[in-house]
Amino acid sequence: MGAAVAVVLGERLARYSFGDTHPFGSDRYTAFLREFEGRALDERVQLIEPRTASYEELLSFHTPAYVDFVRERSSSGQGYLDAGDTPAFRGMYEAAAYVVGATLNAVDAIMEGRCRRAFVPIAGLHHAGRDHAAGFCVFNDCGVAIELLRRRAGLRRIAYVDIDAHHGDGVYYAFEDDAEVIIADIHEDGRFLYPGTGMVQETGRGAAAGTKLNLPLPPGAGDSAFAEVWPQVTAHLGRFEPQFLLLQCGADSLEGDPITHLRLSAASHGRAARELCELAERLGHGRVLALGGGGYNRSNLAQAWSAVVENLL
Repeated sequence: MGAAVAVVLGERLARYSFGDTHPFGSDRYTAFLREFEGRALDERVQLIEPRTASYEELLSFHTPAYVDFVRERSSSGQGYLDAGDTPAFRGMYEAAAYVVGATLNAVDAIMEGRCRRAFVPIAGLHHAGRDHAAGFCVFNDCGVAIELLRRRAGLRRIAYVDIDAHHGDGVYYAFEDDAEVIIADIHEDGRFLYPGTGMVQETGRGAAAGTKLNLPLPPGAGDSAFAEVWPQVTAHLGRFEPQFLLLQCGADSLEGDPITHLRLSAASHGRAARELCELAERLGHGRVLALGGGGYNRSNLAQAWSAVVENLL
């Protein structure tokens, strides 16, 4: 076994970008890489190559009609995939499938015991639904990972924790009535921010009632507000004893993000990663996969994601 922590890096991850003037530009990847290498974290982890997810792997979460629609828009590079947030670009299908493959390579490394924990910077595309794109997200790598952990590894309880400023609606509604997927999501109150969902009353439906936890924060909330609600997350997860923990650690919840209004510091992201690792170790398996998610202030995402990697270590 190599280092306990793996990080998935590959220049092609930067191709998942909607252009230099778009908040989700290719320089997000290089901003993280500079900080990651500047802290010499690359010397303390094992580096894993990404790969392209297969058509069949994408279908574990997405509908065939939607995957084919993305393919078609990708070859023309024209129009939008949704109402106006997610523009098509040539090679988009390949770029999005590469993000999913990066996440799946990290999952495999953990499940095969090659590492205990892992991080993927350009990943955590939590708004895409089973049959649609949304909010800069083409394919939902989180959803694909959850489905394949169940099908291939036979896991029955998977936790999804989301601290991105935006509610992880693509994951939440895909599994809202699924009791095997335990969700805890801290985000800016949907009355003030896209996608307008994730109210505290949303706790799962049917057999899954009570398996989901939504903790909206008011605009301007910082580390102290996060510290107040975070223990609810660890308590919620502890009740269900998940066999694998996914953390979507979007950095757009940090102060100074251009499109959100929370004021966390990188310390909150570090704490989330550290305490999820502690929980996973108490549960006896140690499996934690962190996915970069959003974050549109380049310095913020470099700081937050590097803090996550340091705490995975």
